[in-house]
Amino acid sequence: MNAATLSATAAASVTVYVPRDSAALAAGADEVAAALQAACAARGQPLHLVRNGSRGMLWLEPLVEVATPHGRVAYGPVAPEDVSELLAAQLLAGGFAPDGSVVAHPLRHGVTEQMPYLALQERLTFRRVGVTDPLSLDDYAAHEGWVGLRRALTLDTAALLHEVTHSGLRGRGGAAFPAGIKWKTVAHAQAAQKYIVCNADEGDSGTFADRMVMEGDPYGLIEGMAIAGLTVGATQGYVYIRSEYPEAVDVMQQAIARATAAGFLGDSVLGSGRAFHLQVRKAAGAYVCGEETAMLESLEGKRGIVRAKPPLPALQGLFGQPTVIHNVLTLAAVPTILARGAQFYRDYGVGRSHGTLPFQLAGNIRQGGLVEKAFGLTLRELIYGFGGGTRSGRPVKAVQVGGPLGAYVPESQWDVPLDYEAYAAMGAVLGHGGIVVHDDTADLAALARYAFEFCALESCGKCTPCRIGSTRGVEVVDRITANQGEVKAQQVVLLRELCDTMLSASLCAMGGMTPYPVLSALNHYPQDFGLAAPAAATAATSTASASTSASASA
Repeated sequence: MNAATLSATAAASVTVYVPRDSAALAAGADEVAAALQAACAARGQPLHLVRNGSRGMLWLEPLVEVATPHGRVAYGPVAPEDVSELLAAQLLAGGFAPDGSVVAHPLRHGVTEQMPYLALQERLTFRRVGVTDPLSLDDYAAHEGWVGLRRALTLDTAALLHEVTHSGLRGRGGAAFPAGIKWKTVAHAQAAQKYIVCNADEGDSGTFADRMVMEGDPYGLIEGMAIAGLTVGATQGYVYIRSEYPEAVDVMQQAIARATAAGFLGDSVLGSGRAFHLQVRKAAGAYVCGEETAMLESLEGKRGIVRAKPPLPALQGLFGQPTVIHNVLTLAAVPTILARGAQFYRDYGVGRSHGTLPFQLAGNIRQGGLVEKAFGLTLRELIYGFGGGTRSGRPVKAVQVGGPLGAYVPESQWDVPLDYEAYAAMGAVLGHGGIVVHDDTADLAALARYAFEFCALESCGKCTPCRIGSTRGVEVVDRITANQGEVKAQQVVLLRELCDTMLSASLCAMGGMTPYPVLSALNHYPQDFGLAAPAAATAATSTASASTSASASA
């Protein structure tokens, strides 16, 4: 870049991106944006400020990006007091001096897309998140938006079902049920009214991918739901959003209103004569409402209590009508499948796990954030290759995969490929892709106790194994850690029997999966329970059998 080009660039309006994502807001993004606007106004420098979604490098938030001829250049984490110094270091030119040299600064990370954390990812569902203005219809359309929906309108039901089925897309909410089978069931059901419901009650610890999509790429979710509605014959959709996500609720409501006004939703989608309407519903604040049938009860204005199956929601779901239920990540993957073809999506991944999964790195991790990769990488690659190890600098002891009811994975299993079948075989689940890291100071007995305590607090109370088993579980763990000798041995046997009952007899995954963290802690970290030798191998069989119970998960 020569001096003349830089001079012309300085005189023109400069585009700067500051995220409006909740994580960035919590770190002071609004204050940074205000400081930039004030400083540029004082300098007489025109500024085009775009409030985008987060790139997912949460340890760098607020991440400020500047558009340059070289691409967007990233700075972070930026505080309001850094603005003056950054402007002096040629922030508005991306750190390029008038002579073309780079002005070094500790907060400058170079071209955003070339940063290793992003460059090594395979972003399909998240390809627009952090890139576009979330509420700009023009920006969305310029980045392959509505291509999938327009193609869907040219295909009949059979062809649409083939695309989704052949892509290998499976539910990203926990049970990993094939999306195509669910869609076929609803499409072939006879009913005057059908529904599409997005379960955005993202309550698992260490998960934030659903929120990032809704705040950073709401039209992607809207397009996916519209395609699902057109495929199965549903004319009404609902997005059930966690009550703790006010920013997501606001963005989704605005996006739905704009999409409807532009003809992408409504009585005649893109003039096709086919209707699809969409509304937001705020969740009731209960973890159990993440289970699909409890969520349906809540949507109907009732207390969130799990329903018995059958009947399946695909046949008798919302208001007793055939209903497709998916979480945000599943539905947001659909536009890519329709835009680029089923085979394109299917070619990512390993075995029966096709496509990508947005993994969320949290807990004691140096570089926490979102990593979208094809199935098949390993936990070790995620923890060290992307996460950079623990934030404390101490060794990693255990990694909980799949939310608060997910198993604790020991180092001996960190090289197992991350795919649904491989994890089910070792008695674990990928769930929503939440990864919570613990260093060597963690007490796994205390964490196992917490799993029971959490279940007791959040259980809907409908079934005895969950309601009573979780309460008795806390008591049994306390007796194990407080006693020695014969009493301890007896209580360990009792704990395993209790877990087996919960695995086999709970009505849904709330009680059925609570033994996952308990048994994995007991099996792999017996010393934390005061046990001298590894636990009996029989428990591994019980844990592995829990994959059947997990099928009840939303």
